Amino acid sequence: MKKILSLLLASMVIFSYAIAQDSAAVEAKEAPTPKYARATFNSTRIINMQSTEIVSKGALEFMVSHHFSNIWNKGAGSQNVGQLFGLNSGVAHTYLSFAYSPTNWLNLGVAAAGSSKYEGWAKFRLLRQQTGLKNIPVSVSYFSLININTAKDPDQTFAGNKIAFVNQLLIARKLSPKFSVELIPSWVHFNIVPYGINNSNEVFSLGAGVKYKAKPKMNLTLEYSRQLNMYENLITKNGAILNYYPNLLAAGIEINTGGHLFQFFVGSTTDASNVDQLARNNSSIKDGNFAFGFTINRSLSLKKN
Repeated sequence: MKKILSLLLASMVIFSYAIAQDSAAVEAKEAPTPKYARATFNSTRIINMQSTEIVSKGALEFMVSHHFSNIWNKGAGSQNVGQLFGLNSGVAHTYLSFAYSPTNWLNLGVAAAGSSKYEGWAKFRLLRQQTGLKNIPVSVSYFSLININTAKDPDQTFAGNKIAFVNQLLIARKLSPKFSVELIPSWVHFNIVPYGINNSNEVFSLGAGVKYKAKPKMNLTLEYSRQLNMYENLITKNGAILNYYPNLLAAGIEINTGGHLFQFFVGSTTDASNVDQLARNNSSIKDGNFAFGFTINRSLSLKKN
């Protein structure tokens, strides 16, 4: 009798284990896999502003961004036509940058930002929009940049006074295969500011960007940013009054050739660096101060086959 009971017990244990294994196999087979939103934006920049995208791990990105002078200057009359609407005025700002991603979540870059200014930055991928294993509705990245002005300035003998910083929290969502949006709160810090009233080391702005996929290899882009402080009736050390224009607007078209990404745009800034665009914009939308620009973007994989 004991042998029969022992045999029945052993059979039940083996049967239970087999059922548990089958259940585990079914659960593993049915476990959802993460499905990430891809190409929320097609470049690390929307136009002038950063996107949540970073360069792929092990890839090097080279970018040339060129801003011409204003298409039409108030009071210049036919001279605007003679300068080919800013394309042949002899005044332009060029931005040359290299960016590399050592990991899937970190992008590092350096740039010559025009007017003897140089920049270095890091962009961290904090969240990726996904469904499946997890449901995360947005992609989030954090961007931090340092800007150093190497131009000679008799009023600034200490090099630290020529340094500025930009910090941005980038929050994007791909709403559909064709439409993506992004929110861009920005904070610019200057180590030194103009003297007098209405001045602060900190400049804040709030922006947004949009991408619409018009064709498989063509996108339409739009971005806007509003400076919230430090743009009206600033007073310099010499007593001069400065005023900037707080609205930054740009619209463009992206063309993807497979090897290169070309961006052509019109925007209310002639500056190349985000520091000047977000805190010291000299172009007035009200006066029609818009300028042409273009960006050429090329990424190369440095991974060994």
